[in-house]
Amino acid sequence: MKVLVVGSGGREHALAWKIARSSRVKKVFAAPGNAGIAQEAECVDISVADTEGLLKFVTGNAIDLTVVGPEAPLAEGIVDAFRKAKAPIFGPTARAAEIESSKVFAKNLMHQNAIPTASYRVFNDFRLIESHLEQAEMPVVLKADGLAAGKGVIVCSSRESALAAARLMMKEKAFGRAGHRVVVEECLVGREASIQALVSGDAIVMLETSQDHKRAFDNDEGPNTGGMGAYSPVPFIDEQMMRRIERDVIIPTVHGMSREDRPYAGVLYVGLMITEDGPKVLEYNCRFGDPETQPLMMRLDADLVDLIESSLGGNLSEAPLQWKEGASMCVILASGGYPKEYEKGKKITGLDEAGDMDDVMVFHSGTGREDGGWLTNGGRVLGVTALGRDINSARDRAYGAVGRIRFEGMHFRKDIGKKM
Repeated sequence: MKVLVVGSGGREHALAWKIARSSRVKKVFAAPGNAGIAQEAECVDISVADTEGLLKFVTGNAIDLTVVGPEAPLAEGIVDAFRKAKAPIFGPTARAAEIESSKVFAKNLMHQNAIPTASYRVFNDFRLIESHLEQAEMPVVLKADGLAAGKGVIVCSSRESALAAARLMMKEKAFGRAGHRVVVEECLVGREASIQALVSGDAIVMLETSQDHKRAFDNDEGPNTGGMGAYSPVPFIDEQMMRRIERDVIIPTVHGMSREDRPYAGVLYVGLMITEDGPKVLEYNCRFGDPETQPLMMRLDADLVDLIESSLGGNLSEAPLQWKEGASMCVILASGGYPKEYEKGKKITGLDEAGDMDDVMVFHSGTGREDGGWLTNGGRVLGVTALGRDINSARDRAYGAVGRIRFEGMHFRKDIGKKM
């Protein structure tokens, strides 16, 4: 088979790496990819937003399967276009992807299907949200309705910060059209977990649990980011809790989407808060998480291509799924200043030394090459990922590899996996 991975981040590097190890695959392409992905795949200079160009490449090169990493092309309808052209592609349609591309749609879906989540209100007028926040009990969470690269959620502990967040979204247009509507919801208390499932029609295959670390700094301080690290599995999600999540969240979500005439296919990601009252949904994503995919692909002891093909072929429930014993952890190395302004082009050293360690993979999120050397080329630069017999040993190995890498301004959290 020839497989195309659409995207250019650490998630796509992990997917390309895993797909390249399938005995059924002879060639992997990535569009547009990055310098690190080029070690696993042939990168082609086509933007994720260029659906027509991607489809032309697929048909012209007899690509057997396309796997989409990021949410934006899914929301824009890449799956719809490929299906129309009868080109095999893994992911949801644009109407189904609205479960991520509109927080308002997602909250209404949960409300209509009795899926546990935080109480909420929706606003499209600054004066109305201002009036509401003057009376609301703090803390609250403000969410831009549309896609905002994982940064459109602001937890506000005071009235002043909530009003500032509303102004940032609705008046200053910090997230563009994504902030035209804003969801204000109660701030849930508990422990977070990421649950991902492969979905095809009514068939659901639950993947292993993971936990993301969204805030920029240790102790969950600072602004939200695209994710500063993740580990798998999550110790406080036992089999009983997993069954409850599947029963109360995943199944009613899939059935609710079908009733909306938006049948779901692909990866359904659910960000949860495990509260005293049980699991409650924080958010949905319509694709693999980033950086959760990196530790999951390290632990997956099955052929990812087989799983995807089973999903596309309608026999997902028969797909073999196995996981390596132990745990895995990913630590994101970011540019100084991320998630705000940062500089690119910083020389990276130590990648070979880190990559030579046993059970360690360094997935590239934002790198470039110049004169044979590695340079930073993004906010999140690298995802240092390691396997271990348990979370502590995976952490030791991951941070051991981190210690071998250097670039000017390098920033990373030192507490990944410690808030179990």
